[in-house]
Amino acid sequence: MKALVKERDEPGLRLMDVPEPQVGPGEVKIRVLRTGICGTDLHIRKFDDWARHTLKPPLIVGHEFSGHVVEVAPDVEDISPGDLVSGEGHLVCGKCRNCMAGRRHLCRNTIGLGVHRDGAFAEYVTLPASNVWVHRVPIHPDVAAIFDPFGNAVHTALSFPLVGEDVLITGAGPIGLMAAAVATHVGARHVVITDVSEERLDLARKLGVTLALNVSTSPITEGMHRLHLREGFDVGLEMSGNPAALRDMIANMTHGGKIAMLGLPAEEFAVDWATVVTSMITIKGVYGREMYETWYNMSVLMEKGLDLSPVITDRFPYHDFDAAFDTAASGRTGKVILDWSPTTTDRSA
Repeated sequence: MKALVKERDEPGLRLMDVPEPQVGPGEVKIRVLRTGICGTDLHIRKFDDWARHTLKPPLIVGHEFSGHVVEVAPDVEDISPGDLVSGEGHLVCGKCRNCMAGRRHLCRNTIGLGVHRDGAFAEYVTLPASNVWVHRVPIHPDVAAIFDPFGNAVHTALSFPLVGEDVLITGAGPIGLMAAAVATHVGARHVVITDVSEERLDLARKLGVTLALNVSTSPITEGMHRLHLREGFDVGLEMSGNPAALRDMIANMTHGGKIAMLGLPAEEFAVDWATVVTSMITIKGVYGREMYETWYNMSVLMEKGLDLSPVITDRFPYHDFDAAFDTAASGRTGKVILDWSPTTTDRSA
């Protein structure tokens, strides 16, 4: 089969012929249809410090995908060949304190699909059945392929009640855009999103946010003035990992405000903890998805009409992966999808 492989300890990826994976006990084999390019994949392609210390090449990369089940192990129930599925990319141990208590997203021994074991940028992938999410209602494979990052957005956005609240989102990358769509859909009063990319802010406007603010020219206080907000934002969703963004968010929260922080900083930075204390601000770190409450939330949001299609801006056949990765790395687009469907394979043969 064809697969995108990090073959050596060096920048770049290679499209290679590799053996198809075999189904082990408790596993499911999936014919991949679509994959989404994640920031993690960009780090792996670049082979930066994080990738050098994390990966052990050769490795098939990728963890955002959708596909059809083609084979299940004899001991697997409730999943059948032909099912359209997505996958939870965090494989947990099942034995630590958090796993045993049902808090699997907090497992200290998590293994990452496409990071610690062969991933989904391939024609076929295998996963434990417990990590396979079957789509029981109709959904386009493009959207099903981004359920992993959509889960990050939902986990972050639903960390605190949003109904009737004023919400500030810093960072209009794909996950920030999806979080904005969720906040709007579930009943936030005002949803303000900030970035320095006009292309991404335009995408946010298409998703129905109250205000998309370019903070390179307009401070958050200007947005508050335009919306007649006098006491600050009730909920903050920090999606950028940018030190200035978090500091601006803290400075513009109401007393008792709550911040969910998904953006991952590249290095340590100073925070105005005096304001956090005196304004009694709650800051919650968010990573991945709650297994599997977030997945239920995602499916229900889709059933109730949430439209993520504007977030997907670019589609490429898998053999054009270099162009797809360059597009994703530009910082000016929404989600970039690679098409691995059989017709695509035929065209590239």
